[in-house]
Amino acid sequence: VQLQASGGGLVQPGGSLRLSCTASGRTFSTRALGWFRQPPGKKREFVAAVSSGGGSTYYAITVEGRFTISRDNVRNMGYLQTDSLKPEDTAVYYCAARSLGTSSTREVDYPYWGQGTQVTVSS
Repeated sequence: VQLQASGGGLVQPGGSLRLSCTASGRTFSTRALGWFRQPPGKKREFVAAVSSGGGSTYYAITVEGRFTISRDNVRNMGYLQTDSLKPEDTAVYYCAARSLGTSSTREVDYPYWGQGTQVTVSS
């Protein structure tokens, strides 16, 4: 499966962005989807994950209540709605897919990665 993240940009604090993850291939609906981010000068970190069917979601505590992960298996798309953005949310955001349908917070469990999309939160 090939993935491509998009939808990033420059936004003011308190603003919102909807990130998209476009997937190719027939197996997207069988794979859990995760979003990770890498802030400037820091390691990549887990943001959110959703199971293959969309029934289970997990969030990093730093984004819970502000971000919403979802997916559309008919369109082979994943989404990360980011609301109430803060400057500390500035990072390159990546979408990733597992080989399994159950989601994980661990980067090592995701063998498929897309190119990232830059999110900058600044006034």
